[in-house]
Amino acid sequence: MVRALWFSVVLLLGCLVAGSVGDEVRRTYDSDHQHKRSAPKNTRAVPGYEEVETTSEHWWNQAQNTLRSKLDLKASANKAKNVIFFIGDGMSPQTTAATRMYLGNENKKLSFEEFPYLATAKTYCVDRQVADSACTATAYLSGVKTNYGMINVSPSVPRYNCNYNRTEAEFHGLLQWAQEAGKATGVVTTTRITHASPAGAYANIANRDWEDDSGVLGSSCDPTKYPDIAQQLVHGDVGKKVNVFLGGGRKHFIPETATDEENQPGKRKDGRNLINEWKETHPSSQYVWNKAGLKAVDLTKTDYLLGLFENDHCRYNLHIDEHQLNDKEPKLSEMTETAIKMLAGKSKEGFVLFVEGGRIDTAHHESFVKLALEETAEYSRAIALARELTSVEDTLIVVSADHSHTMTYNGYTKRGQNVLGIADISGVDNLPYSTLSYANGEGFYLAYKDGNPAERLDISSYNFDSSDQKYIATVPLSAESHGGEDVDVFASGPGAHLFQGNLEQSVLPHLMAHAAEIGHYRKNEDEDDDDDDAGSSLVVCVQTIVVCLLAAFIKRF
Repeated sequence: MVRALWFSVVLLLGCLVAGSVGDEVRRTYDSDHQHKRSAPKNTRAVPGYEEVETTSEHWWNQAQNTLRSKLDLKASANKAKNVIFFIGDGMSPQTTAATRMYLGNENKKLSFEEFPYLATAKTYCVDRQVADSACTATAYLSGVKTNYGMINVSPSVPRYNCNYNRTEAEFHGLLQWAQEAGKATGVVTTTRITHASPAGAYANIANRDWEDDSGVLGSSCDPTKYPDIAQQLVHGDVGKKVNVFLGGGRKHFIPETATDEENQPGKRKDGRNLINEWKETHPSSQYVWNKAGLKAVDLTKTDYLLGLFENDHCRYNLHIDEHQLNDKEPKLSEMTETAIKMLAGKSKEGFVLFVEGGRIDTAHHESFVKLALEETAEYSRAIALARELTSVEDTLIVVSADHSHTMTYNGYTKRGQNVLGIADISGVDNLPYSTLSYANGEGFYLAYKDGNPAERLDISSYNFDSSDQKYIATVPLSAESHGGEDVDVFASGPGAHLFQGNLEQSVLPHLMAHAAEIGHYRKNEDEDDDDDDAGSSLVVCVQTIVVCLLAAFIKRF
């Protein structure tokens, strides 16, 4: 009898544990969307860090607080009604760490570093160890790894090929799955809207450079059979259903014989104005090309919104400030806010939004460290705002990068020192070096006299406070390259607990789809009934065990 009693108790506890999964702990995120970029104040007792950090108790208490928060953390059992997927293009772990220092405090966390779950993702392509933004976009948006330079086309097809069976070789991913489930969808980027990362959300192309028909024709291919990326945005199966597109790249939508709103020429050779075609094919739509137009849109009366704010990429965040363009061009956080507010009211099924901080990557390619770090800071502000505008109860936010870069963070610099500046110690040649530098790129010519790697230049006179100061590099290249290391993945909201461990990048859209119950993980009515039956069975199980416990108790005593 005692054995039966204990067996009943174990069953009861098992049923109760299985049926009770709490919600993710609510957290406070950084609400400061205009972080100060002032130099650290030298008013601390020990230069570079707070006096409290010299005590053992400080670190002990910090560890205890962290442990307590981890023990209190519980996975959410909710379905993700909304999914917001942020990609920091080229946002390496080193970039993230350096941005914390750029914002003035070593102990600071960027908004997404406050998220409770963390994984890493492997970024290689099928045919390259070090990836580009096309093959990675295919992986993290559609769940398939492909070749370098290709978007949502099978890796069995070589790049530049325009003689393959499109029905067999092309596929779509996250946004199509969302649309099939009745969700609203959107794409936001600071690059051209036809650039590799945003194109991964809606296009299929054997060469990422085919952003308009001139690129397709330049490869001796037929754009009527293999439409360019801009065409697919307007008329493609996924692109034409996207509710919000915000970014740059007007030149790929207008003819080479025409100019845009800022008198910049187009590139299309077919004479088509795809902006006009988009307007004609999308009812209740608005097209805008500057910040004033964006702010004037009545989101409640607009079903489709297209914003193209530059002829090419959007401007760097710091350049918007420095050139006093804040009233003319929206920043990433402002575009993200508009997209969320519009999508939130478009479907009772919720929405899926893809947001790219794309100019982190271009700044690194140009060896502009300060621009890259400020782009990362603005990216963090956009994520903080997205978390504030949505509920942790029904909105999954995932933050990652497509690939890394070669920027290194080195040199034993003292606490509190400007991360953009020169390290505290010199090389064996008694010449200074910067705390941040690149493995390759144009900065080689700033580091070595007459291109001779045996003779370094004195960089102490360089103006590292300038946003356009290039940083030193070891190997000469016309543009700095990507890096091949794994990237971080941060998650918050329903399904966030799935994002743990070291993952293939192609797993990410499957985890998001599972959390939102879309795509292959979409439940039909019969499955919902099965869930109801399972819930009923759980109740019956608990009731039966309680009766058994009561009977055993009465008989025992």
